[in-house]
Amino acid sequence: MTARQELLAAAAELFTTLGYTATTTRAVAERAGMRQASMYHYVGGKEDLLAELLEGTVTPSLALARALLADGSRTAEQRLWELCRSDVELLCAGPYNLGALYLLPEVRAERFAPFRDARADLRSAYAALLAATSAGSALPAAELAVRADLLFALIEGVILAPRRPTPGFAAATADAALRVAGV
Repeated sequence: MTARQELLAAAAELFTTLGYTATTTRAVAERAGMRQASMYHYVGGKEDLLAELLEGTVTPSLALARALLADGSRTAEQRLWELCRSDVELLCAGPYNLGALYLLPEVRAERFAPFRDARADLRSAYAALLAATSAGSALPAAELAVRADLLFALIEGVILAPRRPTPGFAAATADAALRVAGV
C-alpha cells in the first residue's frame, strides 16, 4: 500500500474502533507506521481522512447508479436490483464498518458537503430507477417518494448490522429492498 492508503487504513480502523473524536492524528500516523509530521505530507488532517473514507462509501455506487440509469439494455427492475446489491457489497466491504461514520455529528459540518451531496445524488438515482419500474411508474408521486426513501434506508441500514454479513447477504438485501419498494 502507498503511504496515503496506509493512513486511510489506519484511520478506518481507529475511527471505527476508538471513535472519531477519540482518535488523534498522532495515533493515525503511528498506526500507519510514520511520524505525525510526515502524515501531513499526504493529508491535511483528520477531517481529510474522514472525508475520503466517507466519499469512498458513496462515489462508486453513484458512478454505478449513473451508468445503470443510462443502460437501456436491461429492465429498470434488474438495474435497481443490481444497484441495491452492489451498494450493500460496498457498504459491507472491508474489515471496518465505514458506513457507521455516516452517523457522526461532525459529518454535518460544511467540510463534508461534497459527501452529503453525493449521497443525496445517490438517493435521487435510487428514486429515478424505482420510478422507471412498472410498479414505481404506477405510484402517485407522494407514494413513490415514500417507497424510494424506504428503499434507500433499507440499503443503508446494513451499516447497523451487528456483524459483517455473509456473501449472500447483498443479494438477499437487494431482494428484500425491491419487495419493500413494491417491485
